[in-house]
Amino acid sequence: MRLASGELVVVRLPLVRPFRTSFTTQEHREAVLVHLVADDGADGWGECVASYHPFYSDEFTATVLAVGEQFLWPILRDAGQITAAHVHELLTPVRGHRMAKAAFELAVLDASLRTTGTSLADHLGGVRKRVDVGVSVGITDTIDQLLDVVGGYLDDGYQRIKLKIEPGFDVEPVRAVRDRFGPEVLLQVDANAGYEMGDWRTLAALDEHDLLLVEQPFPEDDLGSHAALAERIETPVCLDESITSAARALEAIEMGACSIVNIKAGRVGGFLEARRIHDVCRAARVPVWCGGMLETGIGRAANLALASLPGFTLPGDISASSRYFATDLTDPFELDGSTLAVPTGPGIGVTPDLDRLAACTVSTAPLAD
Repeated sequence: MRLASGELVVVRLPLVRPFRTSFTTQEHREAVLVHLVADDGADGWGECVASYHPFYSDEFTATVLAVGEQFLWPILRDAGQITAAHVHELLTPVRGHRMAKAAFELAVLDASLRTTGTSLADHLGGVRKRVDVGVSVGITDTIDQLLDVVGGYLDDGYQRIKLKIEPGFDVEPVRAVRDRFGPEVLLQVDANAGYEMGDWRTLAALDEHDLLLVEQPFPEDDLGSHAALAERIETPVCLDESITSAARALEAIEMGACSIVNIKAGRVGGFLEARRIHDVCRAARVPVWCGGMLETGIGRAANLALASLPGFTLPGDISASSRYFATDLTDPFELDGSTLAVPTGPGIGVTPDLDRLAACTVSTAPLAD
């Protein structure tokens, strides 16, 4: 296809409840949507997972808009006939900005697959029509509040609970959840790089609670400490922020820094690189799961397609639309038991409702010649 025009749309949706992690508290989801149109009229949507602040990543709304409008769009527009497989190579001269690049790649994927009537799940090699999903629970002011929130999600049907932790809010809340809801609940924790190697004894104290994994305890560039921790604790170590490419995933696995990987397409530069990471991990017999970034229905649809691949054997953080939003941009994704349906329509399988989109749009930047 040859790209002719498009737009960058900034949307803001209030969250149904504040979401607190070790680095910030979010009360709304602000996202940059990439809408691209080919010269034959085919169009596609992508969602950038970057937030409005640079606390999780060095990318945020303003950087996505700047690099997208000034660099990524002109490169793709001027490249002539392209496919989604070309996007990564074409954008390589732009250093970093993986989240912005992933959103452009997804928009190209969506548009091109719609022209052939192929779903993203089929294109990636998905094998499931429904995928098991879990829910991520933010840090609460009290343990009693945490127990109420977890209980509500279990009542909704979620079978896997991920607790956000930070120094001072770790062993006790995990113990309380395990004691209240029993050993049958699949339970894991996510530190969002909030600890140091000197805290390893605190992390080791989590072993007695039979967790699926402890996710990203240390800073993303410190694979050595993760490898050292993995030798000292029984709970499997999972990496998230540290995994930025298939090459990085292989390095982490080979040095023993992780035995499980969380794959987020936005973090690694796109869904095609995410598939390569899946393939590396599957070859190494390392299970993977799909992380979430408070996506709207656009990003959620794409994540479900990714999570349908055979190596995704652990429930992801995709969750139903109602976990995050009173009203989503697309038709809502609804929980059936503990699963969500993988979209089967062409491309990502969903499009934004124009009225809902207009109601939550903050700004629009046109992309043209």
